[in-house]
Amino acid sequence: MYLDAFTLSALVDEFMDTLVGGRVQDVIDVDHTGLGLEIYADRRRQYLYLSADHHTPRLHRVADKLRRGLVKPTQVGLLFRRFIEGGSLTHVSQPAWERIVQLEFLGPEGAITVIVEPMERRSNILLVQNGVILDCMRRVGPEENRYRLSLPNHEYKLPPPQTSKLDPMTVTVDALSGVFAANDDPKRRTQQVLSASLLGVSPLLANEVVHRAGAELAQKAAEADPARLHDALHSVVEPLARRRWQPGVAMEGGRARVYTVYPLTHVPHWEPAEDLSAALSAYYGAPVGEDAYRAAKVPVQEAIVEGKAKLRAKLASLERSLKDESERELLKQSGELLLAYQYTLTSGQTELVAQYDLDQPPLTIRIDPALTPLENAQAYFSRYDKAKRALGDVPGLVKETRNELDFLAQLQTDLEFAASWPEIDEVQQSLQGGGYWPGQPTKRIAGSGQSAPLKVVTPDGFVIWVGRNSRQNELVTFGKGGGQDYWLHARGVPGAHVVVKVDGRAIPERVLEQAAGLAAYYSANRSESKVEVDVTRCVYVRKIKGAASGMVTYRNEETRSVAPRSELGDTE
Repeated sequence: MYLDAFTLSALVDEFMDTLVGGRVQDVIDVDHTGLGLEIYADRRRQYLYLSADHHTPRLHRVADKLRRGLVKPTQVGLLFRRFIEGGSLTHVSQPAWERIVQLEFLGPEGAITVIVEPMERRSNILLVQNGVILDCMRRVGPEENRYRLSLPNHEYKLPPPQTSKLDPMTVTVDALSGVFAANDDPKRRTQQVLSASLLGVSPLLANEVVHRAGAELAQKAAEADPARLHDALHSVVEPLARRRWQPGVAMEGGRARVYTVYPLTHVPHWEPAEDLSAALSAYYGAPVGEDAYRAAKVPVQEAIVEGKAKLRAKLASLERSLKDESERELLKQSGELLLAYQYTLTSGQTELVAQYDLDQPPLTIRIDPALTPLENAQAYFSRYDKAKRALGDVPGLVKETRNELDFLAQLQTDLEFAASWPEIDEVQQSLQGGGYWPGQPTKRIAGSGQSAPLKVVTPDGFVIWVGRNSRQNELVTFGKGGGQDYWLHARGVPGAHVVVKVDGRAIPERVLEQAAGLAAYYSANRSESKVEVDVTRCVYVRKIKGAASGMVTYRNEETRSVAPRSELGDTE
């Protein structure tokens, strides 16, 4: 789920109505990537949250007072105080069809513009004066983007215009027909063609158009009816073209699963919201630092604890069965004694008392009077063979149960690091897939997206990928990593899979140290002053057969001890 161009347009209108003309009374460092502004407008204090988080970037008003989440302010936060605090918000705008919002202030040192770019993995907040960047939340050098540098003392540039896309407000049936006629991919879906060809049309909006056109969401583009799609598209965007926003959320299980500025018909339980900021707050939660999602994590944590308790009980039972052979041996001895004494048994006899070992007490063996002595003995031997065969499965079940316990331990770490609704949702989905979620099944809403692994680019251009949950770990190791790339993981504890891309260059020691610090930071040992981290090549990492996503084994590792360090350089 991301802020599309229409949602940002609605936010611009909301801010123009509620915040413009207000005075900035305080600047708050909410977290490492988020800032808050206390603005006195409309005769009341209001709070505007701006976030450049890689996974959930956003901006919206919040109902409650924002709190400082950092001990020391960031450099950007200090500049905000200097140039904005005490000033007034004079205007809010959005470049046409861009996912960018520009907030203009008249501050103590003149006119200043705050530019928010809430785009996943490329999110940023920039402070710009006279077209020149003073500073920004995320600095982007030429090794990442040669066209758009986000560095102090550089000119701010908008993204290149999207000349290949059509305007959904004015597109004709013939033009839409031409788009579908040009598609030569038989597997491509109708909604994929719409979102790729029309300005501002997100996957969620495209799904809504497909549904209103009377088609299945999974419809292939070759089966699309452009005329019906055109009518459906018009029904969605016509109110948006007149800036008649209808903000709302789709609720499921007491939580907002998706937000829009138009009514949804293809997702159940959509309901109007008081305003767009309220809808965004319902979806993302209150931005109040690491504790923002504590309440949402509680039932997920309880499900993990319950699952681990059941698995531990199962493991203990299996391990006892490996050690206790007395019951199986008793079956064998009973069969042998029945064979030895078969000619002494009388018709209708129901038990035999006989001694197997001279130094052990006699055994009492039950006899089925409907069977012959030989058949009774064979029945005991059959039960003995069955018990032996069951014992053969136990070592495999022990291994499988231990793998499940390791997976739940990983999910527990994933939940601890989760800092957004999508990340909490992914832990819940994993529990549900493994049969550990006690509540009603939930489904991921089409177009809501998934959290992405963290990408860190070093000053000399090396790329480090960090998986911060089980699904991301799978993607980082087997999707981002190549055979000779370096792979790192905190030794013996749940945590992130970290991959350093080699790209044909020798990796400097400082880069491996940085990657090891990230692996330590995103591990269950994050609070330790030193953490042991294993380093090997991706070629030596293997998935555990039959185990859950992200569970691996590896070899040829070397171990180093490092201090945990985040991508922002903070040592815990």
